[in-house]
Amino acid sequence: MTAKYTHLRLNEDVPAPSGYYTPLEETRLDLDGREVLAVASQTVIESSCCGIADFCSTTVPGYVVRWHLETDEHGNPVTEVEPIEDEAARDRVRALLRGPGCRAEIEFW
Repeated sequence: MTAKYTHLRLNEDVPAPSGYYTPLEETRLDLDGREVLAVASQTVIESSCCGIADFCSTTVPGYVVRWHLETDEHGNPVTEVEPIEDEAARDRVRALLRGPGCRAEIEFW
């Protein structure tokens, strides 16, 4: 099953409940001959009843099926992706993403 990922403008804050997040970098990784999309972001929680937080994470929408196949109503490109369901493949993606930089949390679609 595939899904559509809407690319957001990098380094621009996106409002979210209790704060905002900022997409910082998009990375396309090679995994066994398939391309994987990963997006690093900074999240700030500034108005939550449970306190405040500031953290980095990487979201992995999945394997790229069709890159920038269309645009949304705001002109943002949309890419068709296939979520990575195989746990061994997810572990290999995590290993590729770990290291220096802002990638403490890695979340898969």
